[in-house]
Amino acid sequence: MSAGSFDPVSAGSRDREFVSLPISSVLLPGDSPRLQGKDAKHVARLAEIDEPLPPILVDRRSMRVIDGMHRLMAASQRGHKTIEVEFFDGTAGEAFLRAVEANISHGLPLSQEDRRAAAERIIVSHPQMSNRAIARASGMSAKSVATIREKNADTMPPLKARIGIDGKARPVDNAEGRRRAAELTAEFPHASLREVARHAGISAATVSDVRKRLASGLMPIPERRASKDRSNEDSNPAQPVADVNRSGVRNARKNSQQPASSLLDKLLKDPTLRMRDDGRRLLRLLQRSAVEKQGMTELVTAVPPHCTKVVADLVRQYADIWSSFAQELDAGVRGRDTDASVRML
Repeated sequence: MSAGSFDPVSAGSRDREFVSLPISSVLLPGDSPRLQGKDAKHVARLAEIDEPLPPILVDRRSMRVIDGMHRLMAASQRGHKTIEVEFFDGTAGEAFLRAVEANISHGLPLSQEDRRAAAERIIVSHPQMSNRAIARASGMSAKSVATIREKNADTMPPLKARIGIDGKARPVDNAEGRRRAAELTAEFPHASLREVARHAGISAATVSDVRKRLASGLMPIPERRASKDRSNEDSNPAQPVADVNRSGVRNARKNSQQPASSLLDKLLKDPTLRMRDDGRRLLRLLQRSAVEKQGMTELVTAVPPHCTKVVADLVRQYADIWSSFAQELDAGVRGRDTDASVRML
């Protein structure tokens, strides 16, 4: 059995083999997810049932009970000599996962503490399982599982992908997939969620979230994750570090070393601009204003003497307008950085 492959819904439809074994041969308890151990009252209730109880699940190699210890004790109290058994073949980690899944789907419910402890163990034994898959197996919410995983992140091996409930592997960090989905959405606005998801390597639900964010004028990646990405870049010594002015406010990275054509191409590919009417208007204005220093030098000879002053005045006015626009952008950046610094204090 592969890790995390058991499906309690479909298990009943598979061919299952049962054997009758002496109770004395399977009295060894397995690794139970119940922190408080066996419940004597539950055993007594089961012992009063006249109908045959479901078969118990036993590890073939160790003969330890994976699921059904209460049923086994109830059968013993009723004086039964044998009990119906289904054998399990797998590792110790898979056996515990199966025990948790079984106790979640039937029988005496696990307590909140039991489920949380079980989720912590499954995260360690099956780190490749997604948060949703572990949540379904342990009876926890995916959000709670994610919190537990994050607290234990330092002790966990790094993984590039996790396996979901559907058995498909998806990247742990879907930031790149979100960016790709945003680009595909801008380029093919009528493509279905599944089509974009397939090409971007993320789930259809994530593509839907990306579209909603773009429609609201937000970045495709949530701000918290985007900030984390930026902080990782800032901590990399190979990356240029932002300057700090006298007031302690971080200045935006200087792009003067990059050619204007390169910066424009980058903006033209940004879906957050392409998806909005005002964003597309800005891109058109930038395209019309796109010039290179060398090209402007060549245009000087095209201006006749009687138009020199008029052209110079017009260019200065345009330059003042764009300069004012740039100053407003810089002020906005400084304001956001100041707010972020205040929140960190």
